[in-house]
Amino acid sequence: MATASWPPTPKSPRPQAPSVERAKGPSGLDKVVLREARGFSAEVHLYGGQVTSWKNDRGDELLFVSSKANFKPPKAIRGGIPICFPQFGTHGILEKHGFARNRFWAIDNNPPPFPTSTAAKAFVDLILKPSEEDLKIWPHSFEFRLRVALGPGGDLALTSRIRNTNTDGRPFSFTFAYHTYFSVSDISEVRIEGLETLDYINCLRGKERSTEQGDAIVFESEVDKIYLDAPAKIAIIDHEKKRTFVLRKDGLPDAVLWNPWDKRTKNIQDFGDEEYKHMLCVEPAAVEKPITLKPGEEWKGKMDLSAVPSSYCSGQLDPNKASMA
Repeated sequence: MATASWPPTPKSPRPQAPSVERAKGPSGLDKVVLREARGFSAEVHLYGGQVTSWKNDRGDELLFVSSKANFKPPKAIRGGIPICFPQFGTHGILEKHGFARNRFWAIDNNPPPFPTSTAAKAFVDLILKPSEEDLKIWPHSFEFRLRVALGPGGDLALTSRIRNTNTDGRPFSFTFAYHTYFSVSDISEVRIEGLETLDYINCLRGKERSTEQGDAIVFESEVDKIYLDAPAKIAIIDHEKKRTFVLRKDGLPDAVLWNPWDKRTKNIQDFGDEEYKHMLCVEPAAVEKPITLKPGEEWKGKMDLSAVPSSYCSGQLDPNKASMA
């Protein structure tokens, strides 16, 4: 008769099934919590259609949300991944970054077919349509469908589909960005790879155009740049945390870098004075050339984020693997 070993061999915790659940966030705002089998999670607020949390399997928060963020409409939420639509920044006549980030989105329980190669089981589909007030400031009918998906390996994917539903035959044009706030150890310990030698618009110098000169991008002062025709893959390397964020994008030709640094931060009410040290916005965008849709036409733009352990070294990007997965 076999004898049992003592103490018994501990069993590995069983992976939990992926889940999608409704919950209440700060100020009672509705949110959706996505959980993957190995412990990754993400939170999406219906207000703004905004991702406000993305955690790895150790519970580390990968996105930055300010400790002073205001979760009370109509103020936009400072941090996470705000959606800039139908205008990025001040590149147009609307309020800065448009109105999608401070509107209430609905859960889309019956979205049209959504071609995707992801194996994600934890996802939510949201939809935004213009209100009568929206039509007064931007007189175009549209359907904006957003899928937020959490992959089995912890990757976070956002896919936007915007359709022109005007019935009067009019096209419309828009600019767009996923205004992604990454959480970093210290901004002075971060470098960006993938934007070298590119032309950019410097928003701190009257939107003048320049060409990036460095072999990699590091941060020593305020930055607000729009890199043009950026590659499909960008790496954000955090030396101190030994972590690399890999951003892949499709349908979004530009990339924005933003950090307000110390002086400008003091003028931002919903931003802590020292918090600029622990965040960096790297944003796939379509800014220089607005997207134009005729009635019935649809545009799709995707961002896929992963966070992997890494050493502080160059060559994080393999040009042969720069396409979307």
